[in-house]
Amino acid sequence: MWKTTSFHWHKYKTSYLYPCILSLCLILLCGCSEQITDNDVTNEVTSISLPDTPVAASSGTPGKGTRDNTPHVLNPAAGGKTVYNCSVASIDATNITEGYVVVSYSGSSPKVKLQITGSDNVTYTYNLSRGSDVFPLSAGSGSYTIAVYENVSGNQYATAMSQSVNAAISNTFGPFLYPNQYVKFDAGSNAVALAESLAQSANTDLDVVSNVYNYIITNIAYDHDQASSVKSGYVPNVDQVLTRKQGICLDYAALMTAMLRSQQIPTRLEVGYAGNAYHAWISTYIQDVGWVNGIIQFDGNNWELMDPTFAANSSEKALKKFIGDGNNYIVKYIY
Repeated sequence: MWKTTSFHWHKYKTSYLYPCILSLCLILLCGCSEQITDNDVTNEVTSISLPDTPVAASSGTPGKGTRDNTPHVLNPAAGGKTVYNCSVASIDATNITEGYVVVSYSGSSPKVKLQITGSDNVTYTYNLSRGSDVFPLSAGSGSYTIAVYENVSGNQYATAMSQSVNAAISNTFGPFLYPNQYVKFDAGSNAVALAESLAQSANTDLDVVSNVYNYIITNIAYDHDQASSVKSGYVPNVDQVLTRKQGICLDYAALMTAMLRSQQIPTRLEVGYAGNAYHAWISTYIQDVGWVNGIIQFDGNNWELMDPTFAANSSEKALKKFIGDGNNYIVKYIY
């Protein structure tokens, strides 16, 4: 039996204090509704700018550091052992213990949406194209509802399939090491090769974070034209960003995330609010330190790298104070 549901557009206040515009498509499902329309897709706009004088990358050819900089790219796969099917879609949960699912669509609808809701009651909505893609289970272990919706007319969507699964994630870092739809890379990606090069001189994971950050802000320019014309449902292409040497804020965060993950540094691409500004930042897990929240962040004005020495020798409470009032940083989505 097909059920129709409707998406509703939600409008948020936006800041126009800065010239750089980022538009993201974030979609929320109203749980009590039986209708889904495109209007539920939130088109968020925020304003942030890069530093006028970016931190310069190290000059010269760096020597080899003590840290192993060999890329380690995890390869997500549809294992085919635990699969839920309908006539037009399938959910492969074979490797759910690694923190991801592979969802495939084979129907003919030109507009298809996937929603994943975890035990934290946060609903992630993605655009789903023909073929398959990888989606993280960002809420960790627990129950998830995974649903596929096909557009039937106008902004009306019908439920193609809905499946509840229970995830006992043994690899707790899996969702933040594997590639996924928003952070897509593989062993042959230029981003992976660049990360290997930048990590050559590193002695610690924090050195890698610093080297990647300095390269990105020195070599990638903010694309104002793209920011003003970006469409809802935009997904970063990290190698394209490197080739063009331009991108919007989500591109910057996705590229840094891909590069760090390829160096075996668990990294979360986080989007949410800092005060009234809607933007993205990344958090990383550093051995012997733990999760360093907001290690690379946007404060509504500038990109900022937390001082690695401070990060390595501070408590979680002190780190939050360094970032700013922890209450001002509200994470809505983690990719």
